[in-house]
Amino acid sequence: MSAWAAVTTMAMLLFVGIGVDFGGQLQAIQNTRAVAAEAARIGGQQLNAPEAIRGQGAEASPATARSAAAAYIEGAGLTGSARIADGRIVVDTSATYRTKILSLIGIDSLPASGHASARIARAVEGVEQ
Repeated sequence: MSAWAAVTTMAMLLFVGIGVDFGGQLQAIQNTRAVAAEAARIGGQQLNAPEAIRGQGAEASPATARSAAAAYIEGAGLTGSARIADGRIVVDTSATYRTKILSLIGIDSLPASGHASARIARAVEGVEQ
C-alpha cells in the first residue's frame, strides 16, 4: 500500500506542477503578445513628420519607430526586436517563464514569445485615404 501511495503522490504532484507551470507559461505568453502589440502601436506612431504634415502620406520614420518600439520592449523587461517591413512595423518579443514545481523534475524554464505588427494608415474623418 505504501508504494502505491508514493507513486500516487508523485503523480498528483506532477499533475499540479503541470497545471501551475503551464498556466504560468500561458500568462507569460499573453504578456509577451501584449507587449509586442503595444510596442508595434508605439512604433507606428513615430511618423515621418514633414511628409505627414504636408499631407504627402503617413509613413513611419524607420529609425525612430524601431527605437521607440525597442525602448518599450526593454521597459517591459522583455527581449525582442522591431523592424519595418512592407509598410508595417513588425515586433517580436520573448521571455522565459521560470517554473515553480516542474523544476523538481528538471524542467527549470519554459519559453514564451509574442509577435505583432501595425500598419500605418492615413484617415480623414474615419475613412482611410
